Amino acid sequence: MKQDPLSDALSKINNAEESGKLECDVEPASKLIGRVLRVMQENGYLERFEYIENGRGGTYNVVLKGNINKCKVIKPRWSVSNADIEDYESRYLPAQGFGHLILTTNKGVMSHSKAKDKGVGGKLLAYVY
Repeated sequence: MKQDPLSDALSKINNAEESGKLECDVEPASKLIGRVLRVMQENGYLERFEYIENGRGGTYNVVLKGNINKCKVIKPRWSVSNADIEDYESRYLPAQGFGHLILTTNKGVMSHSKAKDKGVGGKLLAYVY
């Protein structure tokens, strides 16, 4: 039984990147996974992704670019204010300005740079670089 679908999805993507595959299938599909994939696509880590209905909850077919060094969920899901984002950036990312934290905020799922621009905080979901 899967305990954390987001963690399973990011692990599958990370393993596919490490093995040099061009695409992978992530299941089960959920709105949260789709929103995290959209943030990764907006920041240039994924070529595209597509939802496929298969009768078991759906699947995301993810086409990779080869730009991901590592992607992983953050547990526990820390609550962060706008002022504290830089502390977590230095904790989870290898260098400032390299990679993205993915947060869920009251304005939606977004990268930490967009959250800083909008002046909102939220809960940390994952990181990618």
